[in-house]
Amino acid sequence: MTNRIGVGFVGSGFITRFHINSWQAVRTSDVRGVWSPTRENAESAAALARELRVGEARAFSSIAEMAADPSIDAIWICGPNHTRIENMEEIVDTVTSGRGELIGVACEKPLGRNVAEAKQMLQLAEKAGLLHGYLEDQLFTPGLLRSHEIIWRRGVPIAGPPYLARAAEEHSGPHNPWFWQGELQGGGVLNDMMCHSVEVARFLLTPPGAERDSLRLKKVSAQIASLKWSRPEYAERLRTRWGNAVDYKARPSEDFARSTLEYEDAKGNTIIAETTTSWSFVGAGLRLSAELLGPEYSMSYNTLDSGVKVFLSREITGEEGEDLVEKQNAEQGLMPIVGNEAAAYGYEGENRYFSQCFADRRQPDYNFRDGVAVVEQLMAAYMSAEQDRAVKWPVDEIDAFVPAVARGKWKPR
Repeated sequence: MTNRIGVGFVGSGFITRFHINSWQAVRTSDVRGVWSPTRENAESAAALARELRVGEARAFSSIAEMAADPSIDAIWICGPNHTRIENMEEIVDTVTSGRGELIGVACEKPLGRNVAEAKQMLQLAEKAGLLHGYLEDQLFTPGLLRSHEIIWRRGVPIAGPPYLARAAEEHSGPHNPWFWQGELQGGGVLNDMMCHSVEVARFLLTPPGAERDSLRLKKVSAQIASLKWSRPEYAERLRTRWGNAVDYKARPSEDFARSTLEYEDAKGNTIIAETTTSWSFVGAGLRLSAELLGPEYSMSYNTLDSGVKVFLSREITGEEGEDLVEKQNAEQGLMPIVGNEAAAYGYEGENRYFSQCFADRRQPDYNFRDGVAVVEQLMAAYMSAEQDRAVKWPVDEIDAFVPAVARGKWKPR
């Protein structure tokens, strides 16, 4: 058995709590710290970890204090997108100054709001000599992993490799106001959720164990739109809920995005990935779906096809919540239940993987370089949508590109 490691969290909100819940299935590390700009929130998240018995976590007064604590071996960055760089700089400064020793750092998606920021995150990790992992939970979804393995073991050797993958993530909108603000988040739904979908589609199309560049990106075509939340009545709902900083009459972000990514495999075959993301989806709650098609086979999955449903009549009323499924939209009617969301969405698998890598002092296969590649594809998609044309890859100016949505300059057609 390897030595157990201690993990600290930057951030104490929704995503950190998802991670902490998943730690009940992680055996090589313990949650030992949480930092948040709001001390009360950090105390609450740390208390959750102790309640679940996943570690003797405590709240820290600063990231530097947490990074310097001998009980903390690795840090998970789960705060807002616009704080990525400053959070990472504080970690790196603590390590390079000799005030703290860390094995590694893992960062939630996206690695940066644009390519320049993503590359800076990578450079900072390398400067400090830290192992680094890119937290893409959906690549650790049990059903996705199992179907990928079966297709490539049973179908591909006989019929040939797959040629089309589709992936989608859809729900009714984010939990916190900064997600809705293009300048802070880096865009709208494309930046927020297509980072998942492009990776799921690429993963399904890539042979097990193959390098990322075994599929060569050739062209990106994308479209963005504000279908729901910039309508006057819905823009007013956002302002009422989140305050004047979220003004979709003046500064909307896209609530729908789709992309088509054209790849070429080692044999010159054309491979297509289609992705769709939405904050304007009306359904039971969060819906993750994917398809893979090949010459003589296919696979599909949908997280709302959970196999378990409950029915609550109109006589059953209660407070709004998310006790059945993430981003739940109703408390009555026929509703699906996702029994263990932390497992179903991949959090358990990813946290087992990165904890084990750091405990073994081994660089994760999925790391900040992959995070940079994802952001490059997202920026190419924004560029395509803004220019209303397909963008051929590579794009020389991609490092300096910042989407109009992120600059507060985008207007829906």
